[in-house]
Amino acid sequence: MNDWKDQLSLVYSTNKEVQNSIDNPQVEKVDTLAPGLQNLRIALDKRNRKGKQVTIVADFKGSSEDLQLLASQLKKKLGVGGAAKDGEIIIQGDFRAQINSILTQLGYKSRVI
Repeated sequence: MNDWKDQLSLVYSTNKEVQNSIDNPQVEKVDTLAPGLQNLRIALDKRNRKGKQVTIVADFKGSSEDLQLLASQLKKKLGVGGAAKDGEIIIQGDFRAQINSILTQLGYKSRVI
């Protein structure tokens, strides 16, 4: 019962294995690369944002929890808002140089595009 299509057709089952696989799906644990092995790209984006500028930190390899943690650190140090999703951190405003220096201090490899 690991295939999600099979679970859609399932109405009820008394089989304990089926119930456990539905209640506790096996989520793959994504290992986060060490900061020195990350190759982050920092870019400025204005498209589809009504003229507002955002700085995007892309190519993060790791879990979403670690991505959220790094985004939180950047937002606190810069004192701005932002978001983290799909391996990217979006920071409001043009902070390319500051983000590059912060990431370098944290041990990440980063480059401004």
